[in-house]
Amino acid sequence: MIQLYSNSLGKEELNAVKEVFDSKWLGKGPKTEEFINNFSSKVITDNFRNIAFANASPSNFITTTCCTEGIFQIMDLLDIKENDEIVLPSISFVGVANAIMYKNAKPIFCDVDKHTLNPTAKHIEEKITQKTKAVIIIHYAGIPCDIENIAKLCKDKNIKLIEDNANSPFSRYNNINTGTFGDLGVWSFDAMKILVTGDGGLIYSSNKDYINKLERLTYLGLETLSGLSNTIDKKWWKFEVSVPGRRSVTNDISSAIGVEQLKKVDGFINRRKEVHEMYNSNLIDLDWIKLPSIPNNVISSYYMYYVQVNNRDEFAKYLREKDIYTTFRYYPLHWVDFYKSQEILPNTEYAANHTLCLPLHQNLTNKEVNYIINTIKEWKP
Repeated sequence: MIQLYSNSLGKEELNAVKEVFDSKWLGKGPKTEEFINNFSSKVITDNFRNIAFANASPSNFITTTCCTEGIFQIMDLLDIKENDEIVLPSISFVGVANAIMYKNAKPIFCDVDKHTLNPTAKHIEEKITQKTKAVIIIHYAGIPCDIENIAKLCKDKNIKLIEDNANSPFSRYNNINTGTFGDLGVWSFDAMKILVTGDGGLIYSSNKDYINKLERLTYLGLETLSGLSNTIDKKWWKFEVSVPGRRSVTNDISSAIGVEQLKKVDGFINRRKEVHEMYNSNLIDLDWIKLPSIPNNVISSYYMYYVQVNNRDEFAKYLREKDIYTTFRYYPLHWVDFYKSQEILPNTEYAANHTLCLPLHQNLTNKEVNYIINTIKEWKP
């Protein structure tokens, strides 16, 4: 079976993990600091949007156990309350809606462009009310959404903007990295992402007050450090707590993997781009299939490759019978009973009934890609 996703881990990652084992320190420590420094420099160096970001540094990033936990922490950070409204596209990861429900707030699902599966500023504005406290967006498949206009809309209405950057770790809009347009951005490094650390995530904000509070929220609410980090008190085992935080930080094992993955990630993305272009160039003449397009002013991370067809379910079954695994991401959240949504979102529903994600990862061989292409061409819609 040709898999939809695949990571690339080798002896470099194994050796890095062994070094952590040999150090006898497995928790958050020097490797985590190295990973944050290296990751942030890759994101920050290409951004010159404003003074706030030009002054950014690794201290603008906080580690988390996963991207979803990062969203949960942000709900606490922003003091989201019962009956507050958070606008997000229905085509989003389930963990985002769960974080909203955790605060007894209301997820308000907006529509998307039926071909890009990304929301526009207009889609979001249609759902904003006096109760709206925040907007959460993704960049579907790694292709940036209408982020500049969405950011302007949120700023004008004094609404917080959160970017779920799990699909788009190194994507850019007008040469500015996604994840940095809003008040907060969150990255994911789980086992099915482009850059993997086993699990884990990062939160970014240019607001140092947010970062300072997140440091406490993600580490048990500790206001003062205890142990070796405490060089002030005579009783270094003392501590104070200012907020009821959880322990949500990553560790040096995961970070050691991340340090090595960062050295390789440009190659991963380049190969994924090659596969994307092979699909596009070979399937473009099929009149029954709609292919993704990437605007000239954006750079994609090439997280997913998707097509749109009639009889999508039969098409998916046909490919699976040919040992090609496919799926649809993400099942519309307004269809999930738990969220009690009454929304009617025609573009979302069109996309959900016509879109299929094909295998896209750096380990695909040209032989496998050509097999997928030829198999698709043999389909009789």
